[in-house]
Formats: sequence, C-alpha cells, structure tokens
Amino acid sequence: MKVAGKVAIVTGGGGGIGGAIAERLAEQGARVLVADLDPNAAAAVADGINQRHPAAAVAEGADVADSGQIRRIIERAETAFGSVDFYFANAGIAGAPGLAVGDADWDRAFDVNVRAHIRAAQQLVPGWIERGEGYFVTTASAAGLLTQIGSATYSVTKHAAVAFAEWLSVTYGDRGIRVSCLCPMGVETKLMRAGEDSGDPLGVAATRATISAGDVLQAEAVADIVLDAVDRETFLILPHERVLTMYRQKGSDYDRWLRGMRRYQSSLLDHA
Repeated sequence: MKVAGKVAIVTGGGGGIGGAIAERLAEQGARVLVADLDPNAAAAVADGINQRHPAAAVAEGADVADSGQIRRIIERAETAFGSVDFYFANAGIAGAPGLAVGDADWDRAFDVNVRAHIRAAQQLVPGWIERGEGYFVTTASAAGLLTQIGSATYSVTKHAAVAFAEWLSVTYGDRGIRVSCLCPMGVETKLMRAGEDSGDPLGVAATRATISAGDVLQAEAVADIVLDAVDRETFLILPHERVLTMYRQKGSDYDRWLRGMRRYQSSLLDHA
C-alpha cells in the first residue's frame, strides 16, 4: 500500500524506531501525527519533519494505552488531515527482569505492549471496513517469536502482540485491512539499553543477549525496511534475517531449542 497522500499515526514517535518511521513517512509524501508519552519529544520530531516537509506533521503527547487518549489522537489526525489511513502501534516498554514482578508491572506491560494495540484497532477497524481500506502496523519484537532472556513481562506481552496482529490479519485481511508486524532484534534505542541500565543481572543479560545475537541496527535502517514492507503489504517484517532461521529451528525441535537457550542464558549470566 502506498503511503503517499495518506495519513498515519505513529505512537512512540518521539524517537527511536517510531521517530524514524514518522520521518520516512513524511519523506514519502504522507502526513503524520506523532504521538508520544513525552510531548516535548513528539513535538521535536514533528518540528523536524515540518522544517523539511511543511505542514506534514502534528504532535500530541499521549498515553496510548488509554482508550480516551487514543480517541483524542485519532480525532486530532482527522481534524488536521482529514482521515487516518495507517496506525503504527509502535509504543512499547521493556518491562522488569525476573519472576518477582508485581501485578502493577504486569498490568502496565500488557497495557502498553498489547492492550494499546487492541484499543486502537477497536476504534479504527470498523471505519476502515466501511471504507474498504486501512493499515495497522504492530511493532512487536523478535522476542515475540523467540523469547526474551531476562524479562518475562516483555517476552509474554510481545508474544501477545504478535498473536493479536496475526488475528487481525486473519479476521479482516479479506475486508481491506492490511496488517504488518515488525519483529526486530537489536536496534540502537533507549529501550534496548533498559536492561543494561537496570542493575539486575537478568536485565544486564537481556541487553547482552540482544546485542550478541546479531547486528545492532540503527532506527533509520529499520524504518526503511518497514516502509518497504508496507509498500509490499508483507505481514512479518524481520530486519534481522537471522530471526527467521532461529524461528524455524525453534519450531523444528522445540526441546533442543530450549536447551540451547538455557545454555546461552547461563553464559550471559556468567559474565553479568
């Protein structure tokens, strides 16, 4: 699906992958609402876009796990640009390491990494079906196909994000709704470094696992891959080709894969 002339909302757009996607969208002729929990970060990205592409972006500070705030950013995009054609559900949090994680942390991880996608789709998909067209892009993680050493909240919620994207595609793919799901490994963002900065051995191991598993990409490179996949309407977006090999190995011999992951985790903890 071509993005030129279309309107997109990008959550978590104040930097990292979201900020890079917002900039690439504008470069390709889309108009963009940049949403972020940090309104100053969202405004900085939108201002940068508008300097190069006048009137192509607006910014909103919003907690996109909240249904009311999702409604607000949708209405702002519709008022500013006339419609919403693409929704990039990119906002996410890393979660806490280990099993001793309280209900509040689990709830927040599910709210941001999963329910935010569900709540956005609930508001957008009915209208898209009436129009016969719309595009939902989920930012999940390779952790949603494999697992995440260290953080149960991150691994579980990213699996759920992938599952919801699959369900959207299966349920509405024949009714004009396109869906893509981004599952990268290491991308140089604050989120990737969260475990390293946690002070917890499992958190440190989580970051080391991401860094050592393959090349760490820049957000701009990932954004290019995402926009190319959207143009081709590809569901599974894998910036790191190695993820597909690992995913196939996991499915072909699950027990062997689990044993290998345990050995890998032990080696990371030995150096934490």
